[in-house]
Amino acid sequence: MQIKKNKMKSFFKNIISTILAIISSIFIIILLFFGIISILNSEKEQIVKPNSILTIDLANTSIVERTVINPFQEINPLSGEMEKTIELKQVLDNIEKAKTDDNIKGIYIKSSFVNAGLSQIEEIRNKLLEFKKTGKPIVSYGEMYSQYAYYLASIATTIYLNPEGIIDLKGLGITQMFFKGLFEKLDIDIQIIRHGKFKSAIEPFTLNKMSHANRKQMEKLLHSMADNIMDSIASQRGLTLSEIQNHADNLSLENAQKCVDFNYVDALLYQDQLEDSLRVISEDSKFNFISLKKYTNVKKKKEKISRNKIAIIYATGSIASGKGDETSIGSETTAKAIKKARNDKNVKAIVFRINSGGGSALASDVIWRETILAKKEKPLVVSMGDFAASGGYYIACAADSIVANPTTLTGSIGVFGMIPNLQRFYENKLGITMDTVKTNKYADIGINRPLTSFEKNKIQKNIEHVYNTFITRVADGRKLSKTAVDAIGQGRVWSGYDAKHIGLVDTYGGIEKAISIAVELANITEYRIISLPKKKDPFTELAMTLGKEGSISEILMKKIGVQTKLTKPIENLLEQDIIQTRIPFIIELK
Repeated sequence: MQIKKNKMKSFFKNIISTILAIISSIFIIILLFFGIISILNSEKEQIVKPNSILTIDLANTSIVERTVINPFQEINPLSGEMEKTIELKQVLDNIEKAKTDDNIKGIYIKSSFVNAGLSQIEEIRNKLLEFKKTGKPIVSYGEMYSQYAYYLASIATTIYLNPEGIIDLKGLGITQMFFKGLFEKLDIDIQIIRHGKFKSAIEPFTLNKMSHANRKQMEKLLHSMADNIMDSIASQRGLTLSEIQNHADNLSLENAQKCVDFNYVDALLYQDQLEDSLRVISEDSKFNFISLKKYTNVKKKKEKISRNKIAIIYATGSIASGKGDETSIGSETTAKAIKKARNDKNVKAIVFRINSGGGSALASDVIWRETILAKKEKPLVVSMGDFAASGGYYIACAADSIVANPTTLTGSIGVFGMIPNLQRFYENKLGITMDTVKTNKYADIGINRPLTSFEKNKIQKNIEHVYNTFITRVADGRKLSKTAVDAIGQGRVWSGYDAKHIGLVDTYGGIEKAISIAVELANITEYRIISLPKKKDPFTELAMTLGKEGSISEILMKKIGVQTKLTKPIENLLEQDIIQTRIPFIIELK
């Protein structure tokens, strides 16, 4: 009787497993279908109708350095909808294309919020200022404006606001999360060894609030960035920097009428009233909107294809050994891309686009070595994005020229080591004990016991060696003395604006400025752009995603339901090498 019951249980288990497998397969097929449709539609050629207005809506579209071909990675896990993304270079190219497109009568900025980094916004803003010189109008409308959205909108020929809207002008602030209390509750001891009094990447794990040194650098950083933003707004709206600072201090833009009175906006309109103003732009009662995404697929006028190439090599995300992708920097992938550009005789110059807060010191050095080899063969220009700090600066420092926006975060020349001791966590929280057999005294060094004084001293010496190597690389690349680099190093973070004054950056600008410098250094007039590392075939990417198994940390985080953008920094630190060059990136800039 018992055997029959077991057989019945096994039978029903198999039936349920089969049903679940069928449901999963159907779900995957549906996702594949929509993914393929999405890929095909994204490449469909668009035609611009006469009397068209190019619409920039960055509230519903995120700006990224490189888009991910695999549509699964762009699915919002909460809503199940596809997240719209567009590359920064595509936005800049579209604005450039619109300057001479007779069918484009103007630009309409429709963004109460902006899904982009501050440095990216600055690059788009500067490009719109170029467009403005053509005489074509730029109109902006928002039901309200966040600070970043208004910073972008402030260049518009005419700015409109909803009669019940506001401008959220309040200045900049940094909120940093600290995890010391969490680790204490979990009985996890974070063992830190560092060099650099400003190397605050480890502070969230060891302190309950900012150290004096960290607070000092953050205050200087914020004031530098805020002054740049407010001064840029002032120059476009006929205001002074002190006036804008006063309005921010007193939250003066508390209603729509005051926004008009203080000259931040030109008129108050509802959405339907705005359309009358847009008809004036199009010079016709009938006009058409075309989005940035669709305009990307509008072909340019046929031009002669040059054999000369400028290679843009993208390095975005955390730096680690091995392979990377569009959102992470792998030393193997990035070094291979630089080598490919170096060996290609038609590539006359390299633009190394970096958007990284750092990571593994070893992986950074592997990439640095490849930049040295490339520099011997052809011009190498670095373009810094929102971040190019610590390891991100390590891989940049050898370039012939470094270009950054005033709002870029850079520097952070410092090194730290972090080894968590999980012994008490295993024993007190999970009931797991360990016993060890070893052949040598320190064979079991790692995360399962506390470090001895001898081991800490050894790691400290290693960190001192890495720091000395770091400042030597910077000194050689920037033609500074090691003493001078050490004085501006020590892990301190600088804005791009201040970095130029201390010799870490050569000139202000974005990726287009870097390209123009590379062209000049290569002494060429005709060229075409290529992007590296080469993206994987979309169908190969889909197959790899479906067959990929998550790491243990990912599975655990997802199972307990707390994997968010706030827990990602913890995962990165725990998964990386012991010795790291990393910016204090667990911050939220508001």
